[in-house]
Amino acid sequence: MNVLVDTDRQNRAAARATYIAFIGAGVAMASWATRIPQVRDGLELTPSRLGLVLLAIAVGSIVSLLLAGQLVAHFGSRRTVAAMAALLGISLSAVAVGYQFGVLPVMAGLLFFGFANGAWDVGMNVQGAIVERRLGRAIMPRFHAGFSVGTVAGALAGAGAVALHVPVTAHLIVTALAIAVVVIFAVRSFVPDTADESAEPESGGLQRTLSTWREPRTLLVGLLVLAFAFAEGTGVDWISVAVIDDYGAPATVGTLAFAVFLAAMTTGRWFGPALLDRYGRVPVVRVLVAVSLVGLALFVLGTHVVVAFAGALLWGLGASLGFPVGMSAAADDPALAAPRVSVVAAIGYCAFLGGPPLVGFLGDHITVQKGLISVAVLLGLALTVVGALRPIEETR
Repeated sequence: MNVLVDTDRQNRAAARATYIAFIGAGVAMASWATRIPQVRDGLELTPSRLGLVLLAIAVGSIVSLLLAGQLVAHFGSRRTVAAMAALLGISLSAVAVGYQFGVLPVMAGLLFFGFANGAWDVGMNVQGAIVERRLGRAIMPRFHAGFSVGTVAGALAGAGAVALHVPVTAHLIVTALAIAVVVIFAVRSFVPDTADESAEPESGGLQRTLSTWREPRTLLVGLLVLAFAFAEGTGVDWISVAVIDDYGAPATVGTLAFAVFLAAMTTGRWFGPALLDRYGRVPVVRVLVAVSLVGLALFVLGTHVVVAFAGALLWGLGASLGFPVGMSAAADDPALAAPRVSVVAAIGYCAFLGGPPLVGFLGDHITVQKGLISVAVLLGLALTVVGALRPIEETR
């Protein structure tokens, strides 16, 4: 009886720690995103040059994700997330100071910010899958809702900082250090990735990771995650900029539109598990793609800021479940969860690699608002591969 009680207590503590890891990652990303317009103005960047600066995050993330499967397999999700939280705190602080000196320090800081974010992402998703199996119920979307809660909190705090004219440097340094300390402390409650955490890594781990790149289902899930990552990441990077520049709204209003987008994603991720349990992954994701496309149409074609807010809400709601459901699908087989999550995440993060420069290039020629049509194109592609989300047991 005591063993069962202790195990239950460990599982609940691990779930809380996983929520904190997701929330911390969300706060970090949104805090940076809320200050993008001010950093852009300080560096006097055009949309295309801003896109290239943001590309540094994606480059760091892709490099990290290519290594993350091995990092998590060797060091475990607990140590990986703790180390990446420390690196993120340092790199975001470097961005906060570096933007006063020029573009290169910012890009260097964002490169390591992206690296930290990528490995952190894989580590916490692997831990989330482990906790999900130990609890015996679907909670992965709610972990991702935790990320969205973090982004909403970070966005609202950022909007307040903008409204109160808090300097970018002070805002980002305080936020970065607070996140690092809290997450490093929290992940001590992570459960081991294996029954024997002190065991040596299995031989052939690299070969196993490489072999997952040849699995058709894993690649299709990765393609779907790419489309939803593009929809989510583009909203994070460009909604506030589009509302400010193309709708002519004040900076605070642009930041609030971004917060509405994030709040919609949070709502979808929190209530989504009930829909997934009742109707299954494939039908729910198909409907949400349609909702997101309607939102994009409103945002791209609208002329009044109220329409922009409605579009951002539907866009965020529709984009809410694609990424977490893709992570769950990648982790269906516990034995291959780490390498498959790493592969799917690496493919998905290619959206962050190509998204900022693509939208920035389009912004220079047809405005950022109209350039967001590219999101609708990729979501249409997602409809063609959504069947890959079926659980492995059903596929077999």
